[in-house]
Amino acid sequence: MLLAIDAGNTNVVFAVFDGEEKRGHWRISTDGRRTADEYAVWLTALMTMKGLAPRDIKAAILSSVVPSQTHTLVRLCEDHFACRPMRVGDPAVKLGIEIRIDNPREAGADRLANAVSAVERYSAPLVVLDIGTGTTFDVVDAEGNFAGGVIAPGPALSLDALHRVAAQLPKVDIARPGRVIGKSTVGAMQSGMFWGYTSMIEGILRRIRAELSPSGTPRVTVIGTGGLVRVFAEGTDLVDVIDGDLTLRGLLLIHQRNQGQKAP
Repeated sequence: MLLAIDAGNTNVVFAVFDGEEKRGHWRISTDGRRTADEYAVWLTALMTMKGLAPRDIKAAILSSVVPSQTHTLVRLCEDHFACRPMRVGDPAVKLGIEIRIDNPREAGADRLANAVSAVERYSAPLVVLDIGTGTTFDVVDAEGNFAGGVIAPGPALSLDALHRVAAQLPKVDIARPGRVIGKSTVGAMQSGMFWGYTSMIEGILRRIRAELSPSGTPRVTVIGTGGLVRVFAEGTDLVDVIDGDLTLRGLLLIHQRNQGQKAP
């Protein structure tokens, strides 16, 4: 079985795959102080609830955008699952797509996994909209290659910054308000966050589509993923499909390609 790990700035996500079947899927908040042993205690307990044991894991793959956690997660795999993880972003790891940006090493591992997964499951050209700690728009051109994208602050990050620097503004939940014009401070903040971000998402998607496919043919598909994508997808019709497993499936596919189990 394969242990797939996606370490992001907010959460670290783990999944166990038995072939194409996902046998378990768990997440824990990202904490730079957490040790490999602490991860192991938490993860193996959850695996046991699914009838899985550490000895079932024969290989691992890691996508990490948190340098302080990368070494810890490598140690987790080596010390508790007896395997050294394949790392997305390592030049020796084949993706099956070209990275067509100025410095390919700058591309985040999660963004590359998303692109690989999206090309396999959907028609290019396409955009992966990933709304989490950051909001990223990852672009795949008509030939199926990673062509760059857009990175913006995530909604929770922006809302937290607003609360911290404006003394009289409370901390509010991210939710679609019943109306655009807020009748209270909370309502006004929620409207600004929801409709402001929705407008940003729509504006960037329209500009990407115009740049990527000026004539509108072929059509650019938009795939949404990430923890907050369902909230904001309610406010726009520009997101064609929501795929919550996009990153994990990308990790599975990358591992299969590098083991010769699936052709690029």
